[in-house]
Amino acid sequence: MTSYLLAGGGTAGHVNPLLAVADSLRERNADDTVLVLGTKEGLEARLVPARGYELLIVDKVPFPRRPNRQALGFPGRFRRAIAQVRAHIREHGVDVVVGFGGYASAPAYIAARRENVPFVVHEANARPGLANKLGAGRAAAVGVAFAGTPLKHSEVVGMPLRREIVDLDRAARRAEAAEAFGLDAGRPVLLVFGGSLGAQRLNEALADSWGDVLAAGWQLLHVTGERSELADPDVPGYAMRRYVDRMDLAFALADLIVSRAGSATVSEISALGIPAVYVPYAVGNGEQRLNAASAVSAGAALLLDDGAFTGDAVREQIIPLLGDRERIGRMAAAAENVGTRTGTENVVAMIDRALTN
Repeated sequence: MTSYLLAGGGTAGHVNPLLAVADSLRERNADDTVLVLGTKEGLEARLVPARGYELLIVDKVPFPRRPNRQALGFPGRFRRAIAQVRAHIREHGVDVVVGFGGYASAPAYIAARRENVPFVVHEANARPGLANKLGAGRAAAVGVAFAGTPLKHSEVVGMPLRREIVDLDRAARRAEAAEAFGLDAGRPVLLVFGGSLGAQRLNEALADSWGDVLAAGWQLLHVTGERSELADPDVPGYAMRRYVDRMDLAFALADLIVSRAGSATVSEISALGIPAVYVPYAVGNGEQRLNAASAVSAGAALLLDDGAFTGDAVREQIIPLLGDRERIGRMAAAAENVGTRTGTENVVAMIDRALTN
């Protein structure tokens, strides 16, 4: 029997790949113990128990960004977090720690090292976070989702993906998907989405240009986000949804995608071999632009700036693309070689190596 401790959380970008790996380990050997380390505040506090895993708690200790009162108390709080993880490792006889970034991972890496337990790092973004930068130097193995990610000793393993994406046969599910969204399976579909909360920039641009998309002979599946107040034109060929809980069906129907460039989004689209136009979110440290870089350089995707993405940009950049099926075909062929559906298996292989070395 092996005891695994998977550390990470805070956002879906950390929790979802963690859960994909946890599921694979549990399915492989039901006698093994798979535990998850996270904080009370992160998304993991809800998602991990709901998936049937025990969540071990560690204090959330943000790294200080500037000298202030919080920074003065950081060393003591961080030492306590490390002590919490060391206690978990001893109590549960943990054999290996796997970190996916986020607040739980940094103390997990240090605790594992002090307990002489091997640890593995997985980085989902092309620009790594502080926790994984800290852990990479001493890790038994380091896996990254995107080529060019600047982490020591790293290898490209891809992103551990949801099972419904890994197993998706797009051609076989197209008719079912078209029926689900009230569209015609025999005509091309442009899928536009910006995450569960939506993307105002994308929504405003499509509100001004959806007629041009339809006039180009394409249908439009537009996932606006739960907070959107965009009015549905309610016209044939345009399916507007606030939220879609079956994104696998949306992907099955898509011939071209316009979306943000979060790491999970790019990884799923690339794994499925769908050509895309990425509009990276401008807020943050620029990681979304970097996430899309490998798909763009391979010819599988285009990159448009958020600030310039308007209805006119759709008419000038995307509508001509919709009319060039040969180019879209080349992009689709390139997309087949960009992503991977074996990210989970690749991470599990790293874990196995860490246990045997």
